[in-house]
Amino acid sequence: MTEAGMTEAGVTAGGEPLLRLTGIVKTFPGVRALDGVELEVLAGEVHCLLGQNGAGKSTLIKVLAGVHRPDSGSLLWHGEEVSFSGPQAATKAGIATIYQELDLVDDLTVAENIFLGHEQAAAGFVRRGRMRAEATAVLRRLGHGDIPVNRKVGRLPAAAKQIVSMGRALSHDAQLLVMDEPSAVLAHDEVANLFRVIRELTSRGIAVVYISHRLEEIREIGDRVTVLKDGRTSAVNLPARTTRTDDLVTRMTGRSIEYVFPERAGRPEGESAERTDANPSPALLEVVGLTRPGEFADVSLSVRAGEIVGIAGLVGSGRSELLETIYGARKPHSGEVRLDGRRLAPGRVSSAVRAGLGLAPEERKSQALILEDRIYRNVTLATFARYASAGFTRAAAERAAAAEIADRLALHPRAVGRPVKTLSGGNQQKVVLGRWLLDPSTSTPSQAGRSGKSTGTRLLLLDEPTRGVDVGARADLYRVIRRMAENGMGVLMVSSEVPEVLGLADRVIVMREGRVVREAPAGELDEETVLDLVMAGSLLEVDSP
Repeated sequence: MTEAGMTEAGVTAGGEPLLRLTGIVKTFPGVRALDGVELEVLAGEVHCLLGQNGAGKSTLIKVLAGVHRPDSGSLLWHGEEVSFSGPQAATKAGIATIYQELDLVDDLTVAENIFLGHEQAAAGFVRRGRMRAEATAVLRRLGHGDIPVNRKVGRLPAAAKQIVSMGRALSHDAQLLVMDEPSAVLAHDEVANLFRVIRELTSRGIAVVYISHRLEEIREIGDRVTVLKDGRTSAVNLPARTTRTDDLVTRMTGRSIEYVFPERAGRPEGESAERTDANPSPALLEVVGLTRPGEFADVSLSVRAGEIVGIAGLVGSGRSELLETIYGARKPHSGEVRLDGRRLAPGRVSSAVRAGLGLAPEERKSQALILEDRIYRNVTLATFARYASAGFTRAAAERAAAAEIADRLALHPRAVGRPVKTLSGGNQQKVVLGRWLLDPSTSTPSQAGRSGKSTGTRLLLLDEPTRGVDVGARADLYRVIRRMAENGMGVLMVSSEVPEVLGLADRVIVMREGRVVREAPAGELDEETVLDLVMAGSLLEVDSP
């Protein structure tokens, strides 16, 4: 490490680590996201941050980035206590964050993105020539001087976009680079190049906080590991290359948060429907050989009426893309989707909805809700045509149907004339789920199960159904989802939280890098086994003592 002010041991000239967090606490309404977190980062090291979804990694990243101010605790930077007023203050101090969802502007050029927010200017005019020259110099430092600085970022592949994000960080003279799941969208050879770039950065004294679920990556690129669990630090400064895999997984999976799941009706807790049905019903949903190059390949699965099937896998494993393709929002390259034995037209959402498919997407605020509109309008969004005639809407009928849904789902508050943005995350998700309880062929709520068969939505696709929902509201949502299944609806659910998949689903499908690697009744799997499968099977290898 040769960076000025740093010693060979990776500490500042005053003997302090580059970054030290002590007792960091951050609370939000209904949840304590960080509860006394500790973190120490040395100059020129790759410090890996491990933890399941909900462990507090994202909140910790935002504390480092100046997005959130901690409620208590101390943040020492170069041995001095600091408090960042916002992201610009953190960036100015030398901390740059590259989020999993890259914050690049597709319609701007590479050079414009690298200097976005601190453009090279003189006398009120942007000096584009100088920006291009300096952008090229930055990219050369990263070993990618071949990336055209005049090209719009939207035309670049994922790996090149990530290099541009790193270039933006270097343009601010970053001394600490925080990288959130940087390999999630990269092919194997692109990951190797990413590691080469990271090693080049650390050789110049730049520290990297590397967040990943993939243990094989952490062993290859990491120096030390800190593990978060339920907002607390369960381990600090473990050696990345020699700490046993089973030790890391145990530190990640032990949890204090209670997952309260409703009992599976008609069978012992934890036992799957497949194992108790002597004469299993025919498949309601059949997916055969579904493929979208670069996202998932040759996926086949089935869901029966009244069954919940859970898909477990890392972000980037193709889970969400699979659900959207089944729903018709993406068109497959090959394969087919059948509902009740009828083949659905590929890439056509309207056909899927008419056939009885519903989707609750991952990002409810941007993909599922009209936040400024009323609750009842959001509930009737998928069936809106049933409440309109001759250019007029029947608002009273909409309100009545939505009010019945609100009662059935215990929406709080139940005043369906309120803007949906005023609801909590859990109640907003109930609105999304309630939308699919309305029968698209009538103006009344679906009678799924009351006549032995659903007359509206037959199968519901759920993508991260409890994301951003506090622990208490989760139990409500679990009961709603289980009740939907008991009333005859099939459910295909994606979740990043392994306990949620195992506790709610009857069968579990594990995906890794776009392929199904395991399918089994939920009762035959445990959390460590699933984590191992999604993390490249490292627990199946024998660790040396």
